[in-house]
Amino acid sequence: MSTVFAKLPLTALRTFESAARLGGFKAASDELAVTPAAVSHQIKRLETHLGLRLFVRSAQGVRLSEAGERLYIQVHQGLANLQRSLTDLQPPCDRQQLTLTTTPAFASLWLIPRLGAFHRQHGDIQVRVLTGGDVVDLHRDQRFDLALRAEFNPDPGLQRLPLLAEHFSVYAPPGWQEPPAHLPLSLLAVPWTAVNGLVIDWARWCAMAGCQEWLHRARIHHYDDEHFALQAAAAGYGLVLASNVLAADSVRQGLLQPWREDVRLAAAQYSAVWLPGREREPALRVFLDWLEHQLRP
Repeated sequence: MSTVFAKLPLTALRTFESAARLGGFKAASDELAVTPAAVSHQIKRLETHLGLRLFVRSAQGVRLSEAGERLYIQVHQGLANLQRSLTDLQPPCDRQQLTLTTTPAFASLWLIPRLGAFHRQHGDIQVRVLTGGDVVDLHRDQRFDLALRAEFNPDPGLQRLPLLAEHFSVYAPPGWQEPPAHLPLSLLAVPWTAVNGLVIDWARWCAMAGCQEWLHRARIHHYDDEHFALQAAAAGYGLVLASNVLAADSVRQGLLQPWREDVRLAAAQYSAVWLPGREREPALRVFLDWLEHQLRP
């Protein structure tokens, strides 16, 4: 058995796991701090060792072959188990770390303003917050203990803690009044991807509110992140169509107020989600209890 282990191409397997998880050799080279050529060399070495093609190469990049998909699941799980075994050997004071993924807007507008209280209560737990616009597949990428996300189609393979029901409303600075009909109207917009036919945009809101004439005189200013759009609205640049979850602190601080609050576009359910069994880990259990406390009136 020891001879078999000695022949395992561990560097190549680690490189393969990174490239498969991140979806490309360049991304893997950035993560591993090596050149793309070195990543390609290790992948070819592993393919030669196995006698299998693990990636399909094309002008558009690389994607996992069927054999690569099967191997990735095993290698990723094996490396994750090895990492947990190494973590369990460390002193308790050194292993209280929690890694979560969420969107930049939710992190900046809801989570980060509250996270200081968590650190004051639980100074022994380090929380790493990694943000991005893409939904992380927790089944494939087990570096993450938790995801905080707006769910349109909940994954039945994950456990969840419902956090906040989301809808979209219009928000304005305090005292805002609609300008006369002959004057332009400034509207702030953030691109939202339609999910299952659900459209979130000014045209739909105006139709529901009976304000279709707004679109004829609107000057629409586009922002790529809701954080910036809310800041612009608070500064008086226009009305913003935004998530009630992400606008809540601005409303509480008196920077914004709902306008035509009766007109709401239904959206998603914000939840904390994790792989079954992870809730037994002490740091995650503490963090979930803290999240529940944040939701109490």
